[in-house]
Amino acid sequence: MTDKQRRVWDRSAPRYDRQIEFLERRWFTGGREWLGARATGRVLEVAVGTGRQLPHYPPGVTVTGVDLSAGMLTIAPRAGLRRVLGDAEHLPFGDATFDTVVCALGLCTIPDPVAAIGEMKRVLVRGGRLLLLDHIGGVAPVRAAQWLLERVTIPTAGEHFTRRQLPAVRQAGFEIVESQRLKAGTVERVHGRKP
Repeated sequence: MTDKQRRVWDRSAPRYDRQIEFLERRWFTGGREWLGARATGRVLEVAVGTGRQLPHYPPGVTVTGVDLSAGMLTIAPRAGLRRVLGDAEHLPFGDATFDTVVCALGLCTIPDPVAAIGEMKRVLVRGGRLLLLDHIGGVAPVRAAQWLLERVTIPTAGEHFTRRQLPAVRQAGFEIVESQRLKAGTVERVHGRKP
C-alpha cells in the first residue's frame, strides 16, 4: 500500500494546496493555529506534505518535515524547513531527537497509524509533545456517510474517514493533555505528552 500511496500523493502534489484550502477554511478551521500554538523546540512534522503548517509555528522552533512523497516535498518551502523523504511507520531519526511531533491531516492515510504513533513516541524526548489534527468518524448519521465514502477513498488513495487516533495515542502510553472533537465529531485535535 505504501508504494501506491506514494504514487497517489506524488500525482496530487501540484493540486493539493488548491484542493485542501476550502476544507481547511470551513472544516478544519483554526486547527493549524491550534497545533502551532503548542509546538516548542525541535519540531518534527510527520506527513509534512507541501508545508501548509509552516506559517503557524512560533518563532524559535526548528522544523524537520518528513513525507513519503517526493512530489509533496518538492513543493514544500526550502526556507525554514529541513525536508526528509521517509515513511511515518519507520521514521529515519534516532530515539529522543525531537521536543514536539506534529501530524496534521496525515494519520488518516498512513496504512498503520498505530506503528506511526509508536515511532512518533520513540523520536520524542521525555516530556515531549505529540500534536495531532485529523478527520475522524463523526456522530452516527455522519459516520454512515463517511463509511460509504471510504468504499471509494480507501482503495483509491488509502484515505480513511472513520478512524479515530485518540485510542491509539492512549494505547502507546501518552498522557493526554487535551483533546477536542469538533464539526459533528468529525475533526479531532489531540495533545499528548510522552511520560
